[in-house]
Amino acid sequence: MKLLDIGEISRRSSIPPSALRYYEEKGLIAPVTRHGLRRQYAPETLLQLGIISLGKSAGFTLSEISGMFRKDGTPDLPRKALAAKADELELQIRKLSALRGLLQHVAECPARTHLECPKFRRLLRIAMRRKTA
Repeated sequence: MKLLDIGEISRRSSIPPSALRYYEEKGLIAPVTRHGLRRQYAPETLLQLGIISLGKSAGFTLSEISGMFRKDGTPDLPRKALAAKADELELQIRKLSALRGLLQHVAECPARTHLECPKFRRLLRIAMRRKTA
């Protein structure tokens, strides 16, 4: 097995060495050995880093991501947690789509000022009710 040093892992994954050391500290990845002062990793570490990056992008915490690996570092993805996160993201997408629509309307509204636009005023009232509720 050809080992990869921390510099090579960093280059291939685009993750800075400081983050790799932090992931190691958190138990997400582990070097196989050291060559001098440089950490040496198995090539499978790149797969682990891909899962970590994907998990972070999806909004999982590092603690949640650590539960996505067996003790030997192989992936063990929790399907229920992934489905729940997908549902969470779907709700967020809907909210952001509605916000995008509002912003597009405000940007293109033919009213002289935004405060003269009935739709904008109605949406402001709704937004204010949500903030105070």
